[in-house]
Amino acid sequence: MSARRLLQDATGLNISEADAERAVRERMARLGIDDSRAYLRALPSSELSALTELIVVPESWLFRDPGAFSAAIRLIQRQLALHPARVLRVLSLPCAGGEEPYSIAMALDMSGVARQSVQIDAIDLSHLSIRRAVAGHYTRNAFRSADLGFRKRYFTEQGGGYQLCDAIRARVSFSQGNLFELDTAALAGRYDVVFCRNVMIYFDDPAAQAAAKVLRTVMADDGQLFVGYAEVPAFCRHGFKALHIPGAFALAKQGAERVQPARLPRPAQTVRPAVLARTALRLAPSAPPLRHSDKPSDAPSDAPSDALAHARRLADQGDYQGAAAACQAWLVTKPASAEAYFILGMVCECRQQIAAAADYWRRCVYLDPGHYEALCHLALLARRSGDAEGANLYQQRAARIYGRQAQGSAA
Repeated sequence: MSARRLLQDATGLNISEADAERAVRERMARLGIDDSRAYLRALPSSELSALTELIVVPESWLFRDPGAFSAAIRLIQRQLALHPARVLRVLSLPCAGGEEPYSIAMALDMSGVARQSVQIDAIDLSHLSIRRAVAGHYTRNAFRSADLGFRKRYFTEQGGGYQLCDAIRARVSFSQGNLFELDTAALAGRYDVVFCRNVMIYFDDPAAQAAAKVLRTVMADDGQLFVGYAEVPAFCRHGFKALHIPGAFALAKQGAERVQPARLPRPAQTVRPAVLARTALRLAPSAPPLRHSDKPSDAPSDAPSDALAHARRLADQGDYQGAAAACQAWLVTKPASAEAYFILGMVCECRQQIAAAADYWRRCVYLDPGHYEALCHLALLARRSGDAEGANLYQQRAARIYGRQAQGSAA
């Protein structure tokens, strides 16, 4: 069996042949082995774990995409207001080096939510990531927000980095594990909040469907799932529906009832990490198309932001034909509008016109090479079609754009 197939079977990740061979070469060099066939034939589980560590990318930082944490805290507060004695459960998977679950724990503490009211479980495929997470020690690279008040409150400078306080570390339970090997029978309906961000882009469609099924099973019917921006359409195809929460990329189970709003206590402190300048285009793939008589009466003005905002509103309401017509009308006078092509791509994807969506997104990044969302979607499509090399290139470009946006926000 090839190294790529071995690693794909072990992790579920859609790994390129080049990445698999690179990992094998590195391990063989470290062990002093020359024969790759002999190495792969006699591969013990410990060595397979070592190979896995080389292809897992645990890149994250504290309060990454802060809108998701704010939305999760609001849900938890609503649940506790309705059921004060209830213990809520949060899952972070994959948790990388602990940045995400610790951000949740700090946000809960700053919002005045008692430790005994919320249990946080964090799981990752990488043993090394889990060990790093348990240690709770981070370099400056983990702090990319403009507002670093949380660092002053919960960290102390130590060993050239920052050590997280014991009180926050105690709020998170870490374990090593694989998403596809969770005991779904024992965990059915267990989690009220699930964070599973930026992992679906590494799966082909069968693996994505299997992952969505696992997450649907372990999530409570009234819970919420938080994912990466480019992953929302994939989850919407596999049993979830998008929630219109700006900047959160949140989903609920299709057909499940949402938590009704309740009067909330005033939070002890507002969590205010920096927010990225560009927010999500809120499309609802499951929404029924509007009849012409139901369309909003407010027509777009001559301003480009108003015209494209009008197209977004039509798409949000399920009127994909109207949204596409609005974008095409704008392109008649502004043929170099990257954002119009991006919206057209989203509309096509919601209509399952994948080839047309890819074409529109390629036009978008041609006109605007720094269009983060279009790059994410192109990476997802490339990986789904088996073009791992192309997917990696798009993903690397998107990562550079995201990093520049985060640095600009911090500056």
